[in-house]
Amino acid sequence: MKNSRQTSLRIPGIIARDLGVKIVSGKLKPGTVLDGEIAASDQRQVSRSAYREAVRILAAKGLVRSKPKTGTRVNDRATWHLLDPDVLSWIFQVEPDKDLLLNLFELRKIVEPEAAALAAQRRSPRHLKQLAAALDGMAYHTLVKKEGQDADKDFHTALLEASGNLVLGSLTSSINSAVAWSTIFKQRFEPLRRDPVPDHRKVYDAIAAGNAPAARKAMAELVDLAYHDITNAPKTPIRQPASAKAAKPGRAKKKRAGKR
Repeated sequence: MKNSRQTSLRIPGIIARDLGVKIVSGKLKPGTVLDGEIAASDQRQVSRSAYREAVRILAAKGLVRSKPKTGTRVNDRATWHLLDPDVLSWIFQVEPDKDLLLNLFELRKIVEPEAAALAAQRRSPRHLKQLAAALDGMAYHTLVKKEGQDADKDFHTALLEASGNLVLGSLTSSINSAVAWSTIFKQRFEPLRRDPVPDHRKVYDAIAAGNAPAARKAMAELVDLAYHDITNAPKTPIRQPASAKAAKPGRAKKKRAGKR
């Protein structure tokens, strides 16, 4: 019963994710009316309450709006909560819109360099210890592995916390989601060729030295390089060169016998 209950609790989230990906990818365009509750629940073979909850999830994130008699319609992008961690994850399930991707990194460049500058002025020994531990984790595991990606998130979390600004701190989940999903996305077909750890270390060194201008500059460069990585990442799987065909053993033996 416990497993059944856990599964049922996940169903609205699964439905919301499926519809959310279709909305942010443009498959369900603004103004599109979603299937009615009865038809949609029958089609998906789920309870009406589960589908209703999924629609509520999407409405809370600004992706749809429901009105009596007119049904549930997809909203324009202007109303989407683009910094919602779930919405960000859905955006990176497909090829993100170029303008949207640019806007996201422009936001990072507005927020993170200034956060780094504040961190250089306000960081505590605990913050430096957290940043150093995150750097070690990134270097040891690399960003190809989940452990390395988690360490990357820890670095950005510690940096925003070290800024000492509660409002900036409230952006942690959004910034972390942007960092995490863009890292996964740009490595979807091959590992990142450039090692980003030295760029993070420059930020750390400036913060540790209490040099706000250097911290701001290092973080701005880090964001620029991350944007370059994601816009230049392969968009299709890399084809491996065909291996040379091995000579058939029978023919090789025959050839050697002939030379004798």
